[in-house]
Amino acid sequence: MDPKSSLQISDPSATRTQYAALCWRAGREGIEVLLITSRDTGRWVIPKGWPIDGLSPEASAAREAWEEAGVQGQPDAHCLGLYSYDKGLGRGEGPKRETVPCVVAVYPLQVSALASSFPEEKQRRRKWFPPRKAARKVAEPELQALLADLDRQSLAQGKSKPARRA
Repeated sequence: MDPKSSLQISDPSATRTQYAALCWRAGREGIEVLLITSRDTGRWVIPKGWPIDGLSPEASAAREAWEEAGVQGQPDAHCLGLYSYDKGLGRGEGPKRETVPCVVAVYPLQVSALASSFPEEKQRRRKWFPPRKAARKVAEPELQALLADLDRQSLAQGKSKPARRA
């Protein structure tokens, strides 16, 4: 059973935690980040999902990046920041759709490869953006701020600085 579709909400007002991968690479003009479209609204987002039993937060984020965007790479255990949003549950639309508040911890993941075939390839689009343009594409204000400031942050906590792409 898919844990995403079977989420049971005992207290709808309780904040839930999700983990996200900020997928990045070094491009000719500097850092580039990968955005994907959401399945329900088609808006630009970063790969994210619920914690996965037995996996660390950054490994959970990496698994979501694989399933949602076909990303292969090594996640970093350093959390870049947090953002919040209201997650719509179920298939409904409009004001009666049930939502749950979520806080998302964002982990950098340097992309080593993009697969052409991955679990959600037919449900999403993916595209590379410079950080400031990516910030204008996403809806969440805290994620916008994180992305807009990204070119001045250390993505890999000093382990590896962004290298030029060949």
